[in-house]
Amino acid sequence: MIRALILMALGCTLAAPALAQRVQPVDRIVAIVDKDVVTMTELQARVAAAERELRRQGTALPDRKVLEQQVLEQLILQKAQLRLAKNTGIQIDDVQLDRAIARIAESNKLSVPEFRRRLEADGIAYEPFREEVREQILLARVREREVDNKIQVSESEIDLFLEENKVTTTERTEYEVAHILVRVPEQANPEQVAAARARVDEVRSEAVGGADFAKLAASYSDGPNALKGGALGWRSAERLPGLFATALKDMKPGEVSAVLRSPAGFHLLKLVDRRDAGGVVGAPQVIQTHARHILIKTNEAVSENDARRRLLDLRERITRGGADFAELARLHSEDGSAARGGDLGWLYPGDTVPDFERAMDALKPGELSQPVQTPFGWHLIEVLDRRKADMSADRLRLRARQVLRERKSEEAYQEWLRQLRDQTYVELRLENR
Repeated sequence: MIRALILMALGCTLAAPALAQRVQPVDRIVAIVDKDVVTMTELQARVAAAERELRRQGTALPDRKVLEQQVLEQLILQKAQLRLAKNTGIQIDDVQLDRAIARIAESNKLSVPEFRRRLEADGIAYEPFREEVREQILLARVREREVDNKIQVSESEIDLFLEENKVTTTERTEYEVAHILVRVPEQANPEQVAAARARVDEVRSEAVGGADFAKLAASYSDGPNALKGGALGWRSAERLPGLFATALKDMKPGEVSAVLRSPAGFHLLKLVDRRDAGGVVGAPQVIQTHARHILIKTNEAVSENDARRRLLDLRERITRGGADFAELARLHSEDGSAARGGDLGWLYPGDTVPDFERAMDALKPGELSQPVQTPFGWHLIEVLDRRKADMSADRLRLRARQVLRERKSEEAYQEWLRQLRDQTYVELRLENR
């Protein structure tokens, strides 16, 4: 996204001399957000980037005006969050930013000066790149402070979670889910609620009738994944909001849920696929795995293919060249375990994300994986040993607390975004063409 935006902006700059003999249009404001503005140039750059991403995913493009409205709403929410960060004193100073950029450069096996030259050779202006990185860090800090740090899990909730899992002893199931959210203002009157319900009912009718769910999400969803076709990816049942997990339990792949209501608004879910993740929820005795890994993160400078190729090269050096895994992890891994040679210690089921755990469980002690993709990046995994272990009562409660916090996090974030949007002064001018 950053790369696309900066290339777009740079392209306009480079074209200026060739257009010097023409009358230059004045950029105009399409929205006022508190004390900030969104310009038409900024909006069109984001729309172009969104169109490229949707094409890459194979999703049919919504009508241009519909997509403009969707992107504009995302820009408004981003501006509102950045303004909140500024007003409440959240800052990313140049030292912190330099460290973040140094990590990006290092992940690409470059020094910062080399990285800067590479960006400029690719047509990416360095200073806008830096500021976009700063903004992304700020957004993460705002969410952490305003949402994640305020989530509370009571002892009674933990008791209920453990009791339900003990009784059901259900197989661990994962769902591939797509999601549409139609947000309802916090102080909505009955007419606003009815309008939102009518809108989501119409969208559901189209989805059930065979319309492309991803295109519908890109056109109508107010969720953060709207421009990804609403895709939430693979989620285990215990790491979905309870409302979603209950609805998905009896659905078949390809089905669209009934309309669901939460404090944030109305939801539609499409179950893309489901799979057995292995293991039993709440099992008192489990198999622990002692593993280590090398993590290469993907970002604006390191593509998925680049990360995978780097790990394949490291794997070749280990399996054929006899290189020491721990030493390579210390040199190349971008995880906190790098200083320990990538050693993750003894892991319980559920300690890692599902994609990592599934790949790890398929390995025998002493075996090295192929590159494995997770939401954190690409991993090279080695299993060192396995053992049976009892899940202590304290461990069960700690894991339950973590699961419940994660389950609540997305719901809380959506509710917070709704409140922030309602409280932010916004003046729309997009239709004043």
